Amino acid sequence: MYNIIQKRKIWFTFSSILVVISLLAFMIWGLNLGIDFTGGSIIELKFSNYTPSNEEIISSLSALDQSTINIQSSSDNTILIRTISLNESDHQILLKSLNKFNIEGENSFEELRFDSIGPIIGQELKQKAIYSIFIVLLAIIFYIAYTFRKVSRPVESWKYGISAIIALAHDIIIITGIFAILGRFMDVQIDSYFVTALLTVLGFSVHDTIVTFDRTRENLPKHQDKTFLEVVNLSVNETIVRSLNTSFTTFIVLLSIFLFGGATIKYFVLALMLGAIIGTYSSIFLASPLLMVWYKFKKY
Repeated sequence: MYNIIQKRKIWFTFSSILVVISLLAFMIWGLNLGIDFTGGSIIELKFSNYTPSNEEIISSLSALDQSTINIQSSSDNTILIRTISLNESDHQILLKSLNKFNIEGENSFEELRFDSIGPIIGQELKQKAIYSIFIVLLAIIFYIAYTFRKVSRPVESWKYGISAIIALAHDIIIITGIFAILGRFMDVQIDSYFVTALLTVLGFSVHDTIVTFDRTRENLPKHQDKTFLEVVNLSVNETIVRSLNTSFTTFIVLLSIFLFGGATIKYFVLALMLGAIIGTYSSIFLASPLLMVWYKFKKY
């Protein structure tokens, strides 16, 4: 049996370092927000044979304000062009400017997607994204408190909920920090897919945590001869293999999508992959050890 709970200071220190680095990255660089939150247009094009370089595409768009254009290429001959909000007239000008790459029999492109969002709608989406995350966190606290309502000793039921929320906040902060770093050095933009990924991670992580907490609840009356620390450590050890197997199989599926899926969902899948790893870590090495913190405080 692994002494996971006994070594909680190691896990707390490691998590604290990751959280501090993530918060610093977020405060210094912030998130590179996409058009979903800032407003603008995005065009996805797929070329049949080869993809022109970013410089070639920029030079062909002389009719537009080039300072507002951002181009992202992928390995499957697909490019994403992000710019300020375009009306239909400017949209057609952009497509005509790219016709020089549309050579019959040699290379051609098709437009896979054209989305345009105004700045007011983008701001509204950003506010709703923040509200949705806070609402989910509150709902999780109430759900866990209700589920564990009959568990009052040695730690009250609502403290299980708070421990789970601290673990979830840990996951969200680290993932957000990583994307702040990616946005700074790799120009990765945050869109509504990222918010969807965060909400998915919340559900995945709390599910793992509840399974471990539920085993603790079952073991408390069965092992009254053991200390609370021993019961919690036993519960974590009994569920750790299940947690790791679930996360590993999920990660393999996500990795295949990340490698062979389209460019549009690439960073959405990356956020889910990070969530699978960090969420599993927090449910094992953070959530349950936090119960011991509550227990120690109660003793004093």
